[in-house]
Amino acid sequence: MKGMAAAETADGRISSPLWAGRRLLTLAAVVSSLLVAGCGSSSSTSTTTTSTAAPTSTTQTSTTQASTTTTGAQEVYEVRTGTVKGLGSVLVDGHGMTLYLFVPDNQQGKSTCYGTCAQAWPPLLLPAGVNAPVAGAGVQSSLLGTTKRTDGTTQITYNKWPLYLWVNDSQPGQATGQGINNLGGLWYVLSPSGHEITTTP
Repeated sequence: MKGMAAAETADGRISSPLWAGRRLLTLAAVVSSLLVAGCGSSSSTSTTTTSTAAPTSTTQTSTTQASTTTTGAQEVYEVRTGTVKGLGSVLVDGHGMTLYLFVPDNQQGKSTCYGTCAQAWPPLLLPAGVNAPVAGAGVQSSLLGTTKRTDGTTQITYNKWPLYLWVNDSQPGQATGQGINNLGGLWYVLSPSGHEITTTP
């Protein structure tokens, strides 16, 4: 630039004001680049941290779901004990419904209740594909067994008594069929030892 004089440095070199200005611009550009790079690195680190936090929530949800599935309702073909007022501890199915024996079966391990009788007193059956009943709380697994019915279904027995439900029981804790003489014989609830309870509630 005209009018701007060059200065001589101590070592004899000529320092031009124009050259000095360019040098300052170059240093400013380098500093700016370093600042931009630093910001970019910080942003990238923050993004990585956020994305690695997500799998933790997914794992916890899966564990809760598995726990819910495991603690589902009991199968209806489970035999366990329940309480009926006035009768004490009796055999019930997996839904808590009271189970009965039919005296004419005579503890022979085979059912004599068919047709209209089986409609009023549905036999406790194993579902297709299930090989054995489930022993629930309070029962002796060694007393559980099965018997084939004439229609090919498998009925659960306890101490050689075929087990039945009663259509007039609508909820757990009921035993409205206890001691009645119906459709050819007497019906009683069973104790955990596999014997009939003949008292009435």
